Amino acid sequence: MDRFEGRCWLDWWANFSTLLGSVEAGVVITAANAGWKIRGHLVSDSDEDRAAFAFLCDLDPVFSLRFEDESAVAVTVHPTDGHRRFNLIEYIGPVQRSVENRIAL
Repeated sequence: MDRFEGRCWLDWWANFSTLLGSVEAGVVITAANAGWKIRGHLVSDSDEDRAAFAFLCDLDPVFSLRFEDESAVAVTVHPTDGHRRFNLIEYIGPVQRSVENRIAL
């Protein structure tokens, strides 16, 4: 396969049983010298979906890229265009990562 173009979902998991967010995305995956290259965009144009996606990216940019057949791969999201578009790279770090978020009151 040299190219895949279709709909996928970027899922953000808090732990193995808690899915905190999922956004539908249109992606284009192409073969590259060192593996593959993925670029995509959010399917939804709503400000609410984009804000939720931006919040999760800022919290931790590692998502699970899930395909229609339910297969998935861990990716790091690199947002562009005000979190409307993004580039993805395969995440090869540890399965469990700690995330810290503080809310100033």
